[in-house]
Amino acid sequence: MTVRPQAQWLTQWEYAHRGLHSDTIPENSLAAARAAVAQGYGIECDIQRSLDDHPMVFHDWELERLTDGVGLVEDHGADELEDMALLGSDQSPVRLEAFVKLVAGRVPLLVEIKSQPAYDVEWTCLYVHNALGSYKHSYAVMSFDPRVPEWFASNAPETCRGLVGTDSYQNGFEGMWRDTDILCKANADFLAIDRRDLARHEAQDWRAMGRPLLTWTVRTPAERSEAAELADALITENRGFS
Repeated sequence: MTVRPQAQWLTQWEYAHRGLHSDTIPENSLAAARAAVAQGYGIECDIQRSLDDHPMVFHDWELERLTDGVGLVEDHGADELEDMALLGSDQSPVRLEAFVKLVAGRVPLLVEIKSQPAYDVEWTCLYVHNALGSYKHSYAVMSFDPRVPEWFASNAPETCRGLVGTDSYQNGFEGMWRDTDILCKANADFLAIDRRDLARHEAQDWRAMGRPLLTWTVRTPAERSEAAELADALITENRGFS
């Protein structure tokens, strides 16, 4: 594992989880991005890949929770996805290119690439890299899947890259961030750890080495207080803080 100089911006911001969303502003929408920029938050967003290989800013594998569509995101083309409505709003899923065009470097981005153990995530890495190729502002890519930072370390080593970790949420990658061999192979610049696992010695050992430690998802003042002591930057949902 190669230790590189830190991206100085990475720990200087608080990040809005899936943008600054609310009951009236859908997560991962352009409206959520606008709200985060207006309030001075960095933005964490999620990426799924469309049928025609466009990185879409969307969290779930399935469409039903968030849209008027049906089925899997990956079974629909980008144009079709952008014609769907995000429920309760005038917003729609958008391509990553549209999302970063709106942000335009005003705040930094954490781009989380969604994956599953048997998923061809390297293909998504390639298209995310292509979509961000001309974006010259502050951003990082990250994933629970260690193949993501490993891909960027090998194919786009200038990209700031992170490994997302949990022991408390079951997604097929739980505990992997604590495996020394996996961590070395991933070659991540930072960790973004489930706040419930921040006190684990592996997380604090990482931080003690001067490596950036981010945490998610912070939702209450009590969680904020604890996370601020144990991590270098917070990924939050702002409800309950104001």
